[in-house]
Amino acid sequence: MIKVYRKTGTIKAEQFDGSDEMREKYNIAIGRGWVAPYRINTIEGWVGVQINSWIATGVNGEHWPITEEVFKKSYAELPVIPKNVANYLVDCKRAKTTIGTSLSGNIVLFGHARSHDMIHDILSWLCPSDNQDLFARAWLDGFQVEEDK
Repeated sequence: MIKVYRKTGTIKAEQFDGSDEMREKYNIAIGRGWVAPYRINTIEGWVGVQINSWIATGVNGEHWPITEEVFKKSYAELPVIPKNVANYLVDCKRAKTTIGTSLSGNIVLFGHARSHDMIHDILSWLCPSDNQDLFARAWLDGFQVEEDK
């Protein structure tokens, strides 16, 4: 019986540009007579790499190439959320609250909020439905913290 699966882990990935720096960083060899102009040594052996492919890095530090087409279909960048919202999300998960309660802006869960302005910022950010979708994605998949402006 065939079962349907979804990917649950995250990866780090960088688009390969053929530069000396990237070839050195990922131990990529230039070859003659290969189908691909470059090769990377993966846990499965040497594999061809094209410029504009993505070099993925797994949790154990292993690297593998992913074609641009497959990468675009298979991966989405983790959501970027403000630091105050990220702290709130972590506090909510630590308190073992539900995502529904978290989206309602439960005032008890504002552990990192240092002021009413901070609480207002978090609640204001959660108000647009697009941000609630983003919060839910961050809750499920992980997130990146927005850089300070």
